[in-house]
Amino acid sequence: MLIEMHMIQNHSPANLNRDDLGAPKTCYFGGVLRSRISSQCIKRSIRTSDDFQTLQGGVRTRRLVELIQLEAGDTDCRKRAQEILTYCGFKHEKDNSKMLIFMSRDKVKYLAEIILDESLEIADAAQKVADVITQATCSPDIALFGRMLEPETSKTKWRDTTVEAAMQVAHALSTHAARPEIDYYVAADDVKGEDAGAGFVDEAMFASACFYKYFSIDWDQLVKNLKGNEELAAQTVGAFIKSAALTNPSGKQNSFAAHNPPDGILVEFKDTPVSYANAFVRPVKLTAESDLVELSIGQLANYVKDVSEAYYPGHMEGNAFWFSPNGRHPLLPQDGDIQAEQVGQLEELIKKTVHKCGYEWEAIKQKKVEG
Repeated sequence: MLIEMHMIQNHSPANLNRDDLGAPKTCYFGGVLRSRISSQCIKRSIRTSDDFQTLQGGVRTRRLVELIQLEAGDTDCRKRAQEILTYCGFKHEKDNSKMLIFMSRDKVKYLAEIILDESLEIADAAQKVADVITQATCSPDIALFGRMLEPETSKTKWRDTTVEAAMQVAHALSTHAARPEIDYYVAADDVKGEDAGAGFVDEAMFASACFYKYFSIDWDQLVKNLKGNEELAAQTVGAFIKSAALTNPSGKQNSFAAHNPPDGILVEFKDTPVSYANAFVRPVKLTAESDLVELSIGQLANYVKDVSEAYYPGHMEGNAFWFSPNGRHPLLPQDGDIQAEQVGQLEELIKKTVHKCGYEWEAIKQKKVEG
């Protein structure tokens, strides 16, 4: 079973995701230039959000030695910890490993216990550390987004450290043609002097765009990654929907404050993944009677209807929910109807989705579910 989410989200001027030159990321789609937000940027904003962090989460860091030292409460264990991790295949530069190590945060305490046990030889301690890191994957963010960990020239025996991601995330792209713009700005010197003019002059690039976002969760893979814990999987799905809707990337937000929630979210339960990005191959163009968000949702509705009826007739009835704040934008194609239940509250969308997974959101959303 797949849980798919399609989102229409309009952002005010922003630079949420920059390229190597500091410009908003772009791509060509349908032959025209679009604004883009990378999937990596979207995933990180979700996994570091407050709602998602309330779950038993993972930690991805090069500073595992520092975490072990803090957990151990022993400043003298740093050298031994670094020596053991190096033996495991994590080469170090000063106190940082060259590789990001992604593991469930709650298992750091077990690493600290091993490091502090000086009765263990370095080789034996390293093997125990490797075994803990290998198994320390039962957390929602690792289960959703996966893990790839390949220690270098290790002297220990590693089992399979890879976790196959249960989620696929598309790069968000604007539903319309969008070109970055340049903001010329100055900073004035508060203390006046003989020299006239600004104290600082610079330029920054930005863009404003209405985005289509697409996510696909493989429920069976998610449950497998969470060691068969379906309740934690359902809790993960609920927390993900809430975080995806209420969290935006942090890039240049102090300068632009583009905190704009989605105007429409379609959640579907199906067996085959389908992106509706091709609804916008022909870029949305403004008309005098409508706005960019309304036109984008209308174009999405027309495409969803055509694809659904042609490939999966009848699949949406009882298996799809459309959310728009207080029903502001119904998902209505020009011809006919879409059998998606209309929902006006985000919390209600989460409840209905989690219920389809076999659980009640009210009963599990505050519950500490162990992985």
